Amino acid sequence: MRQIVRVLIVDDNERWRRFIRRTLLAYDKLQVIGEVSDGLEAVEKAHHLQPDLILLDIGLPKLNGIEAARRIRQVSPASKILFVSENRAWDVAEEALRVSASGYVVKSGAASELVAAIWAVLEGKQFLSPGLSDHSLSDAKERDNANILSWNRIITGPKTESVIAQNHEVGFYSDDWGLLDAVTRFIGAALKAGSMGIVVATELHRDRLLVSFEKYGLNVVAAVEQGKYTAVDAPGALSTVMVDGKLDVFRFLTIFEDLIGKAAEAAREGQSRIALFGECVQLLCLEGKAEAVIQAEKVSNQLAQRYDVDILCGYSLPSFQGGAGSHLFEKVCSEHSAVHNW
Repeated sequence: MRQIVRVLIVDDNERWRRFIRRTLLAYDKLQVIGEVSDGLEAVEKAHHLQPDLILLDIGLPKLNGIEAARRIRQVSPASKILFVSENRAWDVAEEALRVSASGYVVKSGAASELVAAIWAVLEGKQFLSPGLSDHSLSDAKERDNANILSWNRIITGPKTESVIAQNHEVGFYSDDWGLLDAVTRFIGAALKAGSMGIVVATELHRDRLLVSFEKYGLNVVAAVEQGKYTAVDAPGALSTVMVDGKLDVFRFLTIFEDLIGKAAEAAREGQSRIALFGECVQLLCLEGKAEAVIQAEKVSNQLAQRYDVDILCGYSLPSFQGGAGSHLFEKVCSEHSAVHNW
């Protein structure tokens, strides 16, 4: 990815163009170089400007988005195209992908999906919005499971020298409900399978998860009594591993090895795999400790390689807005085997 990504916005709704422009302004690497309101002008601007990324609506005057994309492919073949449309129909999204578009975002979900979709597209991946029909998601999974986002999942390739464990994933959320739903299913699936669950989170999220687990049909009290479920206070854990404002890697590793070891001892034979969700990294991110965030993620990769543990990290997407946020976002993604947008 080049240092500055030049973006062309194509939409006939001025208010929507303004929303996208303001969203992108929060990221230093994303530079809006033009805005147009119809398909013919989009082709002309693409030819003239040769943008790195084009955010393209479907329902455009003079020339619809699909046909505009076909022509753009001829005059600006290096430009990546991400459709952003109100249309939820799978056949429309499928046609968009056929003209070599890199992804499709439904406008109703753009507030939480657009940025994640942009980074995925720029990394050479494909993105399908969960706002499409169920048919679209199942078809996409069957058709291109290795490349196309299914249920809003981005499969990313490591971009650093780190060894990325295949069972170390990350999710970005815009509100707590998306986070709680994802963690409930992640930990809940492990517990229902007879495996172990560990949650390292804030008090608010731990309390809300208990309610969410009940709705999911889990007897958390029994799981705690049997040693199958452990909940740890994330701020408390951080207070023991931060020394003079910096992460003590040895202490961090020791705490999590101890948690994993105790869970493994409590696991019944044949069900030793552990599901671990943590948001210590999110708290470090909120404190602006970018170096500590990446150190913690690298240690998590070590843990995922050494033990039978599936690790899921959670970050609030707004935490990466402004300043060096986009750079940290990319580095965080590169330390994980898969990226989710909740």
